[in-house]
Amino acid sequence: MARIIVVDDSEDICRLLKRALEKDGHSVTALPDTQELDEKLCKAADLILLDVMMPGEDGVAACGRIRAFTDCPILFLTARGEDEDVLNGLGAGGDDYLTKPFSVLQLRARVEAHLRRERRVPSYRFVSGGLRFDLQAKKVYAGEQELSLTRSEYMLCETLARHPGLVYTREQLLEEIFGFDSDSGEAAVTEHIKNLRGKLASCGSAPIETVWGMGYRWNSEKA
Repeated sequence: MARIIVVDDSEDICRLLKRALEKDGHSVTALPDTQELDEKLCKAADLILLDVMMPGEDGVAACGRIRAFTDCPILFLTARGEDEDVLNGLGAGGDDYLTKPFSVLQLRARVEAHLRRERRVPSYRFVSGGLRFDLQAKKVYAGEQELSLTRSEYMLCETLARHPGLVYTREQLLEEIFGFDSDSGEAAVTEHIKNLRGKLASCGSAPIETVWGMGYRWNSEKA
């Protein structure tokens, strides 16, 4: 059982999502307002579903605010045509998104995919250049400094670092991080890579290389 928070100003959507996810045995808290996302509630959550277009504080702003005290997966619920909002949301710390209208089966599958990745418990570490990966805690360190990465940024970083020199296309990274049935497009991968590069650069590391017309690869000598 996972503890899931659903935030949407539509009572019908909240009721639908709550009923669907509770059938899978999850504990679901449905909220109509992002202001109700406080630190205690978010720290206890295993996953958060967050509508982008909300009155008052929108989903993107809420995501940026709550990332200070939770690292659980955050999935945006978004209408078609809100691509810019979605990219802003990924930059604010979101992990993935579902485009409305979506089926209950799609919702349940995507939620389970993210929860399954969270339950993986690797028991080892590895080092690439000056970066140390703790696979159990899903953290990356430059010396003793921990990089503040979202789950999706971490997974991109680990995927590339595990196979230095191997070129990954955006499509491959999209499937690796979000799953083959994700609504997220290749622009989401580009946005995550941009954010990840910025965080790596803050500790003097620049291992992610762009291979023009193909994708990205990891150069451990620059890590």
